[in-house]
Amino acid sequence: MRQALDQAQNAWLVGEVPVGAVILRDDAQGLPQVVATGYNRPITTSDPTAHAELVALRHAAQLLDNYRLPDCTLVVTLEPCAMCAMALMHARFKRIVYGARDPKTGAAGSVVDLFALPLLNHHTAIVGGCLEDDCARVLRDFFAERRAAHKARQAALREAAATAAADAELDASDAIPVGATSESDEPLPVDDRDDAAIPVGVAIEIEPSPSEFDVQGTRP
Repeated sequence: MRQALDQAQNAWLVGEVPVGAVILRDDAQGLPQVVATGYNRPITTSDPTAHAELVALRHAAQLLDNYRLPDCTLVVTLEPCAMCAMALMHARFKRIVYGARDPKTGAAGSVVDLFALPLLNHHTAIVGGCLEDDCARVLRDFFAERRAAHKARQAALREAAATAAADAELDASDAIPVGATSESDEPLPVDDRDDAAIPVGVAIEIEPSPSEFDVQGTRP
């Protein structure tokens, strides 16, 4: 199980849910030897079936050149789901050892117990709770880290949005209104300007000077 926990850490490092598995088979002297290992890889491989148990199972079947593994034991850090449980029974594993229980999808007793169904033609021995606290702690720490990272991203997005809104409001307050000078934000009245033009259509009488008329009082 310690080796399975190491595999779970590998899953954590690549952003997968930290579940690891190890497949063992006894050698000629009856000592268990590691045949294959695996860890969760559904995200990195875009394969929904790439659970730790099935990754290890595929490796073991290829290495042993057999789709049946009746002399093998699988050790996994989390209780197998229904998909993995059926695959392990199809491969004829003699024993499954798991660590933490899975109250949402566990198929070895937590939600259902597929291994105990008497109608199935193969029955695999199940041992649960091996290093359960250590296996559960890895999962708890992983999801706590993910939740903290999500909250930090949300806080950063809110802060960026607030900063952008404040900058936009400041830019709007700094704009010079139409008709205003750079010294004042208030527009100047048109009549107060020195260069105010005479409105179109307004006539102005100008008193003629005597030199503009002839002596008879008529214009030249």
